[in-house]
Amino acid sequence: MSELKSVHFLLLGFTFLIFLQFSCKDKPKNLIKTEEVTFTKEGELRIFKQDKDSLLASLNIEFAESEYETQTGLMYRHSMENTQGMLFVFPNEAMHSFYMKNTEFPLDIIFIKADSTIGSFQENAQPFSENGLSSQVPIKFVLEVNAGLAEKWLLEVGDKIEFQKN
Repeated sequence: MSELKSVHFLLLGFTFLIFLQFSCKDKPKNLIKTEEVTFTKEGELRIFKQDKDSLLASLNIEFAESEYETQTGLMYRHSMENTQGMLFVFPNEAMHSFYMKNTEFPLDIIFIKADSTIGSFQENAQPFSENGLSSQVPIKFVLEVNAGLAEKWLLEVGDKIEFQKN
């Protein structure tokens, strides 16, 4: 009889261990739910041809001015409208390099000098790439827009921007 009790307890213990293994499996632990980052219009920006006679585009823009905003940029967003952009504002004109880490959609990155003229631009920067994309010249601003817009606007080095905050 005592052998039967031992086998019974062993079977109960084994069953309990199997129950624990399968009951805890596939349950997320410490899941943190985050809010989706959405666009907030903070100003307007216009892009002109060099002669300033031809308007190429008008955009609603969000500003990236703080250290956190400039480091995060458009990361963790799913998309952006073609009428929207993010303008990075740096304290001084200098060389800057950008990458697409944690950015889910392709961008055109427009590097703008302190005199508001376009110094260089990078078309079709690929999502999630950690390759550095350099400004080529010292710049004070960077405008990020959806990939393909620089080509659509026939953007050229020397074209100008104007922007205002709300």
